[in-house]
Amino acid sequence: MRVHRVVEGRDDGPVVVFSNSIGSDHRMWEPQVAPLVERGYRVVRYDTRGHGASPVPDGPYELSDLGGDVVALLDDLGVDQAHLVGLSLGGMTGMWLGIHAPERLRSLTLCCTSAKLGPPEMWADRARLVRAEGTAVVAEAGVGRWVTPAYVQAHPDQVAFLRRMMEDCPDEGYAACCGVIERMDLLAELPKISLPTLVIAGADDPATPPDPHGTLIAEGVPGARLEVVASAAHLGSYEQPEEFTRLILRHITEGAQ
Repeated sequence: MRVHRVVEGRDDGPVVVFSNSIGSDHRMWEPQVAPLVERGYRVVRYDTRGHGASPVPDGPYELSDLGGDVVALLDDLGVDQAHLVGLSLGGMTGMWLGIHAPERLRSLTLCCTSAKLGPPEMWADRARLVRAEGTAVVAEAGVGRWVTPAYVQAHPDQVAFLRRMMEDCPDEGYAACCGVIERMDLLAELPKISLPTLVIAGADDPATPPDPHGTLIAEGVPGARLEVVASAAHLGSYEQPEEFTRLILRHITEGAQ
């Protein structure tokens, strides 16, 4: 599927692809764009199928569909290899690519994500709810997982922006991606990933807390490193952009060349 993409930076720079979380779109990565472009990278942000301005096919979707969309994106851009940075669902997509299409990647940065995020019944129930009542019904709770209470109090305008982002997510796209997470279990396949891998977790993430989720990925991927960022919930790259960006840049410039 041809997903919506925004490409910025040098045409001949190393490519970094950013993959969004469920319920968000490419704008969640806005804080990372300028620092990477200034360092000479070509930054590619895209909307996962069913999100943002990308097509919204009827479900079900599988993780292989989301990974295949990234391969098609790279082909469309004429990019042989890219650094992949994914958060939550985007990190799950990154792990699938690291297992099934490692030749297309130079490194993985897996943010606030999980290799198995149960219970499955929770995701099935959420999908049914969203199909019945729309994404607005889960937006308040969703943003409550994305950022900490302190951030909510200090940045009401940004919180309102994030809430609108989730409310605007197409109902079927969100629900079908709930199904992806419901059926996902990558734990046994993590040792197949041979790419330089950085795992970043938010210390206050209620959705994918560092222990066990970040720890299990870092222990499962050979040579992977885990970093835990303080005062960060699930959308840690947005709540603590300076620290997430610093860690991403260090990984792709020093550890993944």
